[in-house]
Amino acid sequence: MNSIHRLKDNRDFQKVFQKGKSFANRYLVLYHAPNQLDHYRVGFSVSKKVGNAVVRNRVKRYLREAVRAEGPDPSLPVDFVIIARPSSAGLDFDGFRKNLVHLLMKTGYIKKESRVNK
Repeated sequence: MNSIHRLKDNRDFQKVFQKGKSFANRYLVLYHAPNQLDHYRVGFSVSKKVGNAVVRNRVKRYLREAVRAEGPDPSLPVDFVIIARPSSAGLDFDGFRKNLVHLLMKTGYIKKESRVNK
């Protein structure tokens, strides 16, 4: 994932939390809000409740790769914040991928038929 697609600034995170909408499942929470850019940006939040540093970094790596593999159209002007819940610590990559696709379909940024049998 390119650095232009990363959400890093605390002010940007706060904008997404305050002005955006959220969707959740058992393992992840996804906030999204429109931005003024010509591409999407994604930020990740993994609290200490998820596990130690090794587990938290693994969760972030899996989430980054899932966004790269299954993410929305790169030209979409939206900011996303993905929060990992403590129950996500035991998931493998395929679990993160499926849960992320589920949330992105709920938001309407990806279509069901484009993600069948992946």
